[in-house]
Amino acid sequence: MDGHTTTKVVLLSCGSFNPITNMHLRMFELARDHLEDTGQYRVVKGIISPVGDGYKKKGLIEAFHRLEMARLSTENSDWITVDSWESLQPEWVETSKVIRHHYDQLLAAEKSNDDDVDTVNYVKKRRVEENYLNELSHHTKKDGPHLMLLCGADVLESFGVPNLWKQEDIAEIVGFYGLVCITRSGSDPNKFIHKSDMLWKYRKNIHVVHEWVTNEISATHVRQSLRRGRSVRYLLPDNVVNYTQEHGLYSAESEQKNADVVLAPLLRYSGASSS
Repeated sequence: MDGHTTTKVVLLSCGSFNPITNMHLRMFELARDHLEDTGQYRVVKGIISPVGDGYKKKGLIEAFHRLEMARLSTENSDWITVDSWESLQPEWVETSKVIRHHYDQLLAAEKSNDDDVDTVNYVKKRRVEENYLNELSHHTKKDGPHLMLLCGADVLESFGVPNLWKQEDIAEIVGFYGLVCITRSGSDPNKFIHKSDMLWKYRKNIHVVHEWVTNEISATHVRQSLRRGRSVRYLLPDNVVNYTQEHGLYSAESEQKNADVVLAPLLRYSGASSS
């Protein structure tokens, strides 16, 4: 259509990737097809950001293994990449801050096309702004690249778990950046959105993508199969399967890691004042 321009989109997926599965990768393809089918968007990049060890989730193996498996899984992709920034942080980083980091990188890359702009100082200046979201709203979101969080229905529904997310973080993620949610069998994201006043408020920023080819690959079940010496071929990329075998990952012992530790967000938000 003459005069019609599409908005460039980068998809960011944050999670444990413990281990990364074919379904994690499939989500990117589904999201890209859905967004581009609207005629409004052109997906230019996908980013996988494994969570750091500080998240303290039960059974979470070391970040360097999860990072390497994610890198192996994307070797044949010409648009999905893996970023190590989140996984290298010494403490758990809220998803909202991870998204801000990547959005800053996007804006800095856009600004680098202008020789008159000092991108390093530009990002530093943005970081010291008192009201981050108000400052963001004055930048070229409509004309520049969009960053959207890509997730499964379980992540969307986790917004309702007490002390797992800060309400202001949910508002920032969904209200400013936007969300692409992939459905799974037995989940109904639209019903959850309808029940939540905040998600309903920002419902136009939530893209619900239906996966009609049922795919129930679960990282939890994959780990169980690996512990029991069962085949996980065709559930994970072949080079990831080989990596788990070479390094002897996912044993009964590794599944008990952090078993007696409180999950980082619950520890941070339960009975503690927001900061």
